[in-house]
Amino acid sequence: MVTRSASGLKRAGVEVAVFERYGSRKDGLYGYRVGIDPTGNRALRECLPPGLFDTFVATCARTPRHFNVLTEKKRSTASFELRDDADAVDAERSVSRSTLRQVLFTGMDDVVHYGKEFTHYEQRPDGTVTAFFADGTRATGDLLVAADGTRSAVRRQYLPHAEVKDAGITAIATRTPLTPETRALLPEEVRNGISLIFGTRGMIGMLHVMEFPWDAEGKPKDPADAARLGAWSGLRYDNTRDYINLSVWSSHAHFPADALDRRGAELVATALAATENWHPDLRRLFELSDPEAAFPLRISTSVPVEAWESSNVTLLGDAVHTMTPGQGVGANTALRDAALLCRELTAAARGEKPLLAAVAAYEAEMIPYGFARVADSLNNNGTRGDDPLYRRGTGRLALFAARSFFSVTSKVPALRRKFLADLYAYREA
Repeated sequence: MVTRSASGLKRAGVEVAVFERYGSRKDGLYGYRVGIDPTGNRALRECLPPGLFDTFVATCARTPRHFNVLTEKKRSTASFELRDDADAVDAERSVSRSTLRQVLFTGMDDVVHYGKEFTHYEQRPDGTVTAFFADGTRATGDLLVAADGTRSAVRRQYLPHAEVKDAGITAIATRTPLTPETRALLPEEVRNGISLIFGTRGMIGMLHVMEFPWDAEGKPKDPADAARLGAWSGLRYDNTRDYINLSVWSSHAHFPADALDRRGAELVATALAATENWHPDLRRLFELSDPEAAFPLRISTSVPVEAWESSNVTLLGDAVHTMTPGQGVGANTALRDAALLCRELTAAARGEKPLLAAVAAYEAEMIPYGFARVADSLNNNGTRGDDPLYRRGTGRLALFAARSFFSVTSKVPALRRKFLADLYAYREA
């Protein structure tokens, strides 16, 4: 997300450099879904050039039309119709992680330096800071912005007391090509929505069909998109094609101890073993998934820290406030960080305030909302290992309560309207 902030700074005439650990723009093309809500849309629109924001909108997957709650037997517990995406900003969007990455890299070739693995930094007496990289190179500037994720090396040095702890959840994510065969396995509302699967035996899943504006050959499906997509350089680097994302997660105890070390076919087999009582159609999606695209994940969450004294080092996104996927706002919070930081640094570049005052203003706003989102995400159903859903004694009762809540809420118009209003209000905040 620092690339997006850098884009805004570059537009404002601020000298900026981005150091990317991947060796090239083609590396790290992981095509899993990122949900972009109105907060993320506003942040992107603020810092991206207008034409590039339009390209971002054009490269998003078809917007989900339903939020569904299913049982492990593929029976519908609830279905909520979502609003359309007619507005470019006030919409819920789904984008491939690799596609978003290509959007952020567009027009930044003179700014991004590849193959740069950060090792440590030194703050200089003259107020500058130097970053050192594993290849022996270094870079000196007025401010170091850490956007190096949950395992941030910058955070470990700068805020050694800032803890990222295990949330107690193991997840396995898979990606299955969308074909006539796999499409036929899903009912219409599931094909056109995001579906949460509350399964028995303490197993939860998420299913989402991602359909993009281009076909298997990378050509626009709609002639109306041809001009914009044809002129966009990023599509040349993007390997994303229509797919079904099916993920499953539970407390660590529900998976083998070495689950995080497994890859490929062995990992897919692990997902199948964990869902042995699921509907054959859902299991078939695992069987037809791309083994090389499957990956395990141990969910982590940041422990809130008190505000620190601002300096010429700061952090954004997961580098400072890693959160569980419980609310689906991690990426959007990082985008919000980037837009806020860009705004403050632009003011400093214009002479409206000293640089350290700009950093302090950014951190004073970011720290409270960032850790509030961490807490909200952790408290959402099923995102921590000690959740009643995963306990032997209370699991069945908790599962019944969760399913009943969604079933009743979807059937009572007033409750359904309130549920959707609260959902949108939170994601637009």
